[in-house]
Amino acid sequence: MTDRLLILCSGQGNQTSAMFDLARTNDKARALIDSFDLPFDAIASTPQLLFANRIAQPMIVASALGIWEAIKQRIPAPSLVAGYSIGELAAYSVAGMLGAKQAVDLARNRASLMDTCLAESPQQTLAAISGLSINRIQELIHPFDFQLAIITGEDSCITGGQQSAFPSVGQVVQAAGGKIQSLPIDIASHTSKMAHAVSPFFTALQDINFTVASCPVLSGIAAVPITDKTIAITHLSRQLAEPIQWSDCMDACAEAGVTVALELGPGSALSRMLQTRHPQIACRSVADFRSIDGIITWLKRQFD
Repeated sequence: MTDRLLILCSGQGNQTSAMFDLARTNDKARALIDSFDLPFDAIASTPQLLFANRIAQPMIVASALGIWEAIKQRIPAPSLVAGYSIGELAAYSVAGMLGAKQAVDLARNRASLMDTCLAESPQQTLAAISGLSINRIQELIHPFDFQLAIITGEDSCITGGQQSAFPSVGQVVQAAGGKIQSLPIDIASHTSKMAHAVSPFFTALQDINFTVASCPVLSGIAAVPITDKTIAITHLSRQLAEPIQWSDCMDACAEAGVTVALELGPGSALSRMLQTRHPQIACRSVADFRSIDGIITWLKRQFD
């Protein structure tokens, strides 16, 4: 069987002030990161800004594309790319359909549109729920206007809604035998709370020059491979207000014959999830390594 490489691009929640450090050891990657004009000085003085939506989204895309710039010419070409939430924009750049600066600028636009929705309906939150079936979770959270945001397994998901409803949601989930954890994200992405952002983001994407894909990108909302601009912009815009089917995406990766997966980070949540669900796939994150050479060496061993 021929080895097939999957590149994973992380979403929000695991960003840190050190997430650019490894990429910056490479001259080309450092120059690319500097070209994005990111607010590093502001973050240095106020670290909690890393979790502000308007800053987090472009920073996460820039982090993934910085490390990609450092390794892309030294590793096998990916057969498939998948991105989790905001990571899907980075995925389209990894696949060659968007330039790196285009992807970061789109992340800024996406965050701004989502923040406008937040202003219309303030005090939102995301929460992880596990230990119950997805149908049962939906039954429990529906009366509190909480919604599914990301489905990560048969008994685990991310949900979104108003912060004021979180204590009540927590009580009913725990009473039913489930677990719930608040996430450091103050916006109910991938729920109907973001519906007003869909059309303007679709329009913004239409104005972008997408180029020919070097490999398919997996749609977060449908778990289907995409190489066509029209389908890409439809799915990227709908994704703002529809649940991400991440468990289906992981299964689609396995069904596509992926044998090796590398997560561009920040964090290693995606590689851990995929390894747990499909242990036959060799999975690592760039966050696991102390050097770019370490990443290259590990990949080389998988393909030898």
